[in-house]
Amino acid sequence: MLLTRDNLPETIPDISALEDLLCRPSQALIDDLARIDGDIMILGVAGKMGPTLAGLAKAAVPGRRVIGVARFSDASVKIWLESRGIETINCDLLDEAAIHSLPKIPNIVFMAGRKFGAEGDLSLTWAMNAHVPVLIAQAFRDSRIVAFSTGCVYPFVPVDGKGSDEDMAPNPPGEYAQSCVGRERMFEYFSHKFATPGRLFRLNYAIDMRYGVLHDIASKVWQGKPIDVSLGHVNFIWQGDASAQALRCLAHCDTPTSPINVSGHEILAVRDLAAKFGARLGREPVIVGKEEPTAWLTDTSQAVKLFGLPIVDTAQLIAWTADWVARSMPSLGKPTKYEVRDGRY
Repeated sequence: MLLTRDNLPETIPDISALEDLLCRPSQALIDDLARIDGDIMILGVAGKMGPTLAGLAKAAVPGRRVIGVARFSDASVKIWLESRGIETINCDLLDEAAIHSLPKIPNIVFMAGRKFGAEGDLSLTWAMNAHVPVLIAQAFRDSRIVAFSTGCVYPFVPVDGKGSDEDMAPNPPGEYAQSCVGRERMFEYFSHKFATPGRLFRLNYAIDMRYGVLHDIASKVWQGKPIDVSLGHVNFIWQGDASAQALRCLAHCDTPTSPINVSGHEILAVRDLAAKFGARLGREPVIVGKEEPTAWLTDTSQAVKLFGLPIVDTAQLIAWTADWVARSMPSLGKPTKYEVRDGRY
């Protein structure tokens, strides 16, 4: 079944149903992938988004090879991928020789990186976020490369504007976000040098029932924990829509590579989101702090022009998340830390 706005479920009963939904392609995704030749390899596939992005790719192009590459420290991820017809390769992307042994696949989605715990080992953060891209950009100079990045490369912008667009120069606080600028610059440099087509996929807050801004807010409302609104405005996107747009970027690569902002098209107030969850969950939100006039926000006009609006809208995400949290369904235990203003994760 294709994913459309008209066939979204009212609720998502369990993890299996969630994963199936995240792996359901739209006709637009199928059409865009039909415009490019060759198989797809996903580097760093074992993170939060990688498995279902790989599953979505395989569902959209079942006749092509989809290969997932990671260390696979959690063997269950490897098993899950292979059960969906995705080939897997164990590889430490800090090992240059191991990278050069990988098959030269024409379509690369680069998802490797380090965020959570970044402050605990900053040298490793820089190695993963800036050194590994150097190795990948050189090894796959003849491929298309869609490289995951983050909207955190931008400075804070006024909450009453449209957010940062792709023409705004990166100037972020904190070493994590600075290392992400390093990642982008390395892909950019080698794309110029080798004429490698690509996209820098600046994603702002993907949403899955098990993690994300909405999960964080809903969980705090449900548990009666304080919600800090000092970073009081956010934008976000359903993980399935984000994955589809990443894969569709393979058909919309530039030479040299260029950035594209990916998130929801709305700028939303954390206080308002908390109130909506409070109404659904029957709990009064505990609000602390005062909204600052700036936040990390992106203007997604370019993505909307290329891909249209996300299939899953904010109202649906709120409904799904409230239901999930109220039933005490599983969480990944990885807070988004959307409220952090100093870049220290």
